[in-house]
Amino acid sequence: MTQSPTPFALGRREFVAFIAAIMAVNALGVDLMLPALPAIGAELHAATANSRQWIVTAYVFGFGIGQLAYGPLADRYGRRPILLVTLVGFVGASIFAASSATFTALICARILQGLMSASTRVLAVAIVRDRYSGRQMAKTVSLAQMIFFLVPILAPSIGQVLLGIGPWRFIFYALAGFAAFVLAWSALRLPETLAIERRVAISLTSLRAAYRLTLTNRYSIGYAIAASLTFGGIIAFVSSAQQIFVDEFGAGDRFTILFAICAFAMAVASFANSRLVERLGTRLISQAGVFVLILVSLIHLAVIAAGVETLWSYIALQALSMTCIGLCGSNFGAMAMEPVGHIAGTASSVQGFITSVGAVVVGSLIGQAYDGSTFPLAIGYLGIGLGALALVYLVEGGFWFERKAVPR
Repeated sequence: MTQSPTPFALGRREFVAFIAAIMAVNALGVDLMLPALPAIGAELHAATANSRQWIVTAYVFGFGIGQLAYGPLADRYGRRPILLVTLVGFVGASIFAASSATFTALICARILQGLMSASTRVLAVAIVRDRYSGRQMAKTVSLAQMIFFLVPILAPSIGQVLLGIGPWRFIFYALAGFAAFVLAWSALRLPETLAIERRVAISLTSLRAAYRLTLTNRYSIGYAIAASLTFGGIIAFVSSAQQIFVDEFGAGDRFTILFAICAFAMAVASFANSRLVERLGTRLISQAGVFVLILVSLIHLAVIAAGVETLWSYIALQALSMTCIGLCGSNFGAMAMEPVGHIAGTASSVQGFITSVGAVVVGSLIGQAYDGSTFPLAIGYLGIGLGALALVYLVEGGFWFERKAVPR
C-alpha cells in the first residue's frame, strides 16, 4: 500500500503567506545589512571600501553552490526535513555572522548562510508544485511573489531601523530571529507534501545524464548563462549601491528610499512581465529588454562623459536599467527550462548554480572596479547587454523576436 502525504493543514491564504516567508529568508539575507556595510567594514577592518562588497557576493556564491544539492535531496527525502534542517543551519550561520570577530570569519559565515538559504529557492517552488498544478500553481506563485517583491524594496529600510536600535550585529540576530520564526511555522504547520511513492532515489547515473543534457543543450546552457549576466547586474548594483549613493552623491540620509526606487522599478517590470508574457511571448519581451538595456547604457555613458551626471540622472537611468533586467531575467530562466522540463528538479539546480555563481563573477568584476564614479556600473551594464545579445543570437541561430518550438 502506498502512503500519501499528511493531510494539508494550511489554508490557501496561509499557504501563500508561508511560501512568501520562505522566499523572504533569502531576500532579507541579501539586502537587510546594506545600510550597515560601512560600520561592518570599519569594525572588522576591511582592507578597502570595495572589500565590503564581498559581504553580498559571498552570500550569493554560497547560494549558488547549495542549489546543486537540494533538488536531488528533496526528491529523495521529502521537502519538510530538508527545509527544517537548512533553516536550523541558517539560524546558526546568522548567529555565527553576528558574533564574527574578523572580516574573514564574517565572509565564511555569509557563504554558510547562502548555502543554507539555497534550499528556499528550490523548496518554495517544489512545495507549490506538489500542492497545485497548472493555472492554480501559477496563481499561487504569482501571489507569493507579489508579497516577496516588497522585501528587497523594504529590507534596507528595515536594516536602517535595526541599526537605530543596536549595532550592526543586531541585524544578523534579527535575521536569525526571522528564520527561527519561519522554522517554527514550518515545524508546526507544514506537513510533508511529497508522497513516499513519488520519491526518487539518488542515482549517480541518472544525475550524470541529467547534468549532461542540461549542460549540452544550447537553449538550456545559453539562456542560463544569459540569466547569470543579468543577475550579475543586480548583484553589481546591490553590492555597490551604498558606496554610490552615500560616498559619491552624499545621499546617505536618503539611501534606503533611493535604493527602494531602483528596486521598485525591477518589481514593476516583473509584475508587468507576468501580465504580458502569455500575449507577447518570452522571446519578444526579453530580447526587447536587451536592446533597451544597451541603449540606456550608452545614454548613461554619454551623460557621464559629458560631466552632467547627477543623483537624479543616475536614479532615472539605473531604474530604467533595472526595468530591462527585470524583463530579461525571468524570461531567460523560463526559456532555459523549456528543453529540460522532464528533468526539472535537477535542471533547475544546475541552472541555478550557473546563474548564481556566474552572477557573482560578473557582479564582482563590476563592483570591484568601483572608482568613486558610476562609470564602472554603466560600462558593466553595457557589457551585460552586449553579452546577452551575443548569447541570444547564438542560441536562436540569428533569428530575432520569433516564437519557436524548442527541441528537447
